[in-house]
Amino acid sequence: MITKPSHPIYNIHFGLVCLSSLLFSASFNMLIPELPEYLSSMGGAEYKGLIIALFTLTAGISRPFSGRLTDTMGRVPVMATGSIVCFICGFLYPVLSTVSGFLFLRLLHGFSTGFKPTATAAYVADIIPRERWGEALGLHGLCFSTGMAIGPAIGSSIKLYFSMNMLFYASSLFALLSILILLNMKETLKDKERFRFSILKISRKDIIAVEVLPAAIVTFLSYIAYGAILTLIPDWSQHMGIENKGLFFMVYTIASLVIRFIAGKASDQYGRIRIINIGLVLLFVSLAVIGFVDTFTGLMVGASIYGIATGILSPALNAWTVDMSHVDHRGKAMATMYIALEAGIGLGALCAGWYYQDVIAKIPIIMYTTAVMSIMALVYMLLRKRSQLA
Repeated sequence: MITKPSHPIYNIHFGLVCLSSLLFSASFNMLIPELPEYLSSMGGAEYKGLIIALFTLTAGISRPFSGRLTDTMGRVPVMATGSIVCFICGFLYPVLSTVSGFLFLRLLHGFSTGFKPTATAAYVADIIPRERWGEALGLHGLCFSTGMAIGPAIGSSIKLYFSMNMLFYASSLFALLSILILLNMKETLKDKERFRFSILKISRKDIIAVEVLPAAIVTFLSYIAYGAILTLIPDWSQHMGIENKGLFFMVYTIASLVIRFIAGKASDQYGRIRIINIGLVLLFVSLAVIGFVDTFTGLMVGASIYGIATGILSPALNAWTVDMSHVDHRGKAMATMYIALEAGIGLGALCAGWYYQDVIAKIPIIMYTTAVMSIMALVYMLLRKRSQLA
């Protein structure tokens, strides 16, 4: 019997887009561990919650536009736009060195993640057959997460041995490299249109892809915790005497990398729902551990479990979104999922920063609260399945 050869996922186009995403992810993630202290040094300690909240606000606002542009102008130009914004912002941070200037740049910087991941997910779905979407998106997510792992660790080291301004310039360099890789990328959108301002006219039906709302709801609830973690873990690490505040992010992302490839293939084989439910249970456990421990070892254990949970959830939620999307509106579908993601991160960061107010004793309470959000997501999944069986 002649078997049909499997699609070659490991081709040059997929490799380039993964490398570009790795560099892009490292570009803006390398700043995160040092920004709370940097803002405090400018006299803006009370605005720590806005570091992530403002970033995710513009990322979310730009999603409908990036989804529309992805489906009309093409995937590659939109990916490049996101990297260019990162490149520019890295050079502007040292110039706009006031609290108001910094907060303005966080708003501007958010446009980068509003554009690139949306177009990238659509590009990957274009070049990979449906039956291997989970595996491919898992591999791409692995590369993006590698950037999340090395970014904070590299960033904290640059700040430690050089200066904050050098860190900003390094961020721009990584963004520039992610742009250069895209220059020779082959466009996958067949019926491209030239840019015109009318494309940017967005109606209500262009903002949300209703068919992927179940995936968006679970994404929103599960990413509230990430907003809180981005805001609080640098201070929580410092409280435990950890000098490199990027270490937590490196450990959790390495754990995520280990599981992503397996999780993506598992979601293809056993179904998205089952894998997502497992991820939500582990997410709850990880957040409870992070809130309970007060030692270096305990925090690293919590980081590892959190990495495994997100490594399971991310490719499965991405693939589930693509499964439910319409082929001609894939950009809008991915934008919807990312709007939910940014909303969850932003809400988590804003609420965590507002309640925290530099009182370390409040961090465990915040972690337990975000753990409850993951249980709410699990309950939603179970009720949805029950209603479908009824």
